[in-house]
Amino acid sequence: MTTPVGTTELRELVLPVHANHRGTLFAGQGLQLMSKAAFLAARGLAQREVVMAEVTSVSFLSPVPVGYQLVLRGWVSRIGRCSMTVCVTGLADVPGVPAEEVLKGVFEMVAVDAAGRPAAIDRSYLDKEAA
Repeated sequence: MTTPVGTTELRELVLPVHANHRGTLFAGQGLQLMSKAAFLAARGLAQREVVMAEVTSVSFLSPVPVGYQLVLRGWVSRIGRCSMTVCVTGLADVPGVPAEEVLKGVFEMVAVDAAGRPAAIDRSYLDKEAA
């Protein structure tokens, strides 16, 4: 199964090692997983290495108990010369319970060259897919 360029989907089981003292997903772990989804979506679109420049917004909408599955979906919503905006949502579910949106965030990612300097995003392959 392939996903469209500039999108990603990650699945993670919330284990006790990911939890806070209340038995729910620790916010730092949630932010780490969202940033991984943003990185993978941006790198897939840019077809080169990327770095995070900014976290525009992050919302923790509901607690995620240990034992729930967390599905993170990331997609590039804006492409600049070297930068991209990536939106990430997180849905949590457990068998027998409908999925609920529990996390969301917006990340600014920058394509970089081997020296870590901003590098232009090649759009030629994107234009061919749209045709």
